[in-house]
Amino acid sequence: MTSIREIVHCALETGYLSVSAEDQLRHLLQKTQYDWEDLNAFIHLQQAAMRGHIHQESREVQRSAEYQYF
Repeated sequence: MTSIREIVHCALETGYLSVSAEDQLRHLLQKTQYDWEDLNAFIHLQQAAMRGHIHQESREVQRSAEYQYF
C-alpha cells in the first residue's frame, strides 16, 4: 500500500495532486495508523497547496464547473 509520504513526495515533485491521490490520502488518514513523519509530510503538502505550489485536480474541476454557469 502506498504511504502518505509517497503520495506527498509525488505531489511535491510534480506540483500536482490528482483526485485519486486525494482520495488515497483521505483513506490513509482515516483508516490507518501513521507516524509523525507521515503527519509532517501531510502538513507540508497542505502548506504547499495553500501557497499555490501544488495544483489540485479537484479544485480545477470545481472551478471549471463554476465557470460553466456564467
